Amino acid sequence: MTVVPRLVLSAPSSGHGKNALAIGLLAAFADRGVDVAGFKVGPDYVDAAYLGLAAGRPGRTLDPRLVGVERIAPLVGHGAAGARLAVVQGSMGLYDSLAGRPESESTAAVATALRSPVVLVVDVAATGQSVAALVHGFRSYDEQLWLGGVILNRVASSRHEELLRAALDDIGVPVYGTLRRQDLPSVLPARRYGAVPALARTDEATRAVRRLGEAVAATVELDRLLGLARSAPPLPAPPWTPEAGRDDAGAVGPGPGPRPVVAVAGMSGGSYSHAETAELLRAAGAEVVTVDPLHDEALPAGTGALVVGGGLPEAYAEQLSANRRLCIAVAELARTGRPVIAEGAGLLWLARELDGLPMCGVLDAVGTRRDGLVTGYREATALTDSLVAPAGTVVSGHKEHRSVLTPRAGARPAWSWDGGSPEGFVWRGVHASQLTLHWAAYPRLAARLVRAAADAPADPAIAPPGAVSA
Repeated sequence: MTVVPRLVLSAPSSGHGKNALAIGLLAAFADRGVDVAGFKVGPDYVDAAYLGLAAGRPGRTLDPRLVGVERIAPLVGHGAAGARLAVVQGSMGLYDSLAGRPESESTAAVATALRSPVVLVVDVAATGQSVAALVHGFRSYDEQLWLGGVILNRVASSRHEELLRAALDDIGVPVYGTLRRQDLPSVLPARRYGAVPALARTDEATRAVRRLGEAVAATVELDRLLGLARSAPPLPAPPWTPEAGRDDAGAVGPGPGPRPVVAVAGMSGGSYSHAETAELLRAAGAEVVTVDPLHDEALPAGTGALVVGGGLPEAYAEQLSANRRLCIAVAELARTGRPVIAEGAGLLWLARELDGLPMCGVLDAVGTRRDGLVTGYREATALTDSLVAPAGTVVSGHKEHRSVLTPRAGARPAWSWDGGSPEGFVWRGVHASQLTLHWAAYPRLAARLVRAAADAPADPAIAPPGAVSA
């Protein structure tokens, strides 16, 4: 029985302020000495990074499509171990789903899987007594949902607040806080910078989180909210453990000898991968070391494999290109047959160039940034045997990028899916694709990677066909 006090923070739709409020709640509780943990519903690395900055421990994503609904409660039990409060930030509206599967993939479905109370954040700037009808509709729409109360955002005045509280009192819905229109400032760094400010712990990001925490502490009834969170029953499943993925066809980790070094792209505050990726690698026997693609000029000493997660922002093409020494080191690592797994924009970093800027040159492909955003889930089939998956394996992944690659795939493509031509590149130990997986759903991937890092030959003879010298 795993007891985790917890709340799910959601809203009628996007734009009601739940992101800033979730960050502010974590910061406010942390400032009071409460050990907190933050989670984001969906595949969003950026929101998860800021939740992590506010909480002081890794922010994590909870995506039923990527990990399966059966892993949601175990992942919360794992990520909130030792915490006195877990805050789960919802995605879009409470009953919305990016893929049109609200019964299993919405924030409401996650809250139900967690047996967690939901606090609805409602922007009431243009709403009066009708707020009661709105909240009642959300409460009654799903009889399995536990709507614990609301927080009202952008309240106009004391009179407005009295009117709203009276209407909600009539339907028996508690109000846990009211924020005036100016109380929740727009202080977070622009989203185009991705997770970098949060992972780098920049002054701007740190100040923004602190200001949101101060705003929430002044306007939200934290003790009552903590009481609601403590009323949640034990989680319905035991915590997830990274050790579950160690065995792969009877093999555990890398075998005897030194622990292979696996470099994971990131910054001092975390990696561009899901937090579980590094945990799985360590459990499989690796020494995991962070490498910063924007600033480090060399791979960590003894690097035997490299993982570049999908959270690497493509907006930093100039800095990635300017770091020529690291580009050369990455190209050499791939040339010698060491495992290199790149997801999302990591694929672009391995390309010959991006928008005319030279990259690592591992792949004979050119990237071009465009205005439109490609985003969505894919049910993909592996076309080529690789460390990521044997040919024929079907996985659930997510794509979110503005750049396109020409060609889209190499001679040995990584994936195919309905409605799209083959995508990605497989060569020796390299697996590069704009499709991002959540490794907790495929834990044996880490064991295969660590085994390959330990077993890779010291100096394979030839360079990849079409590879470009960095």
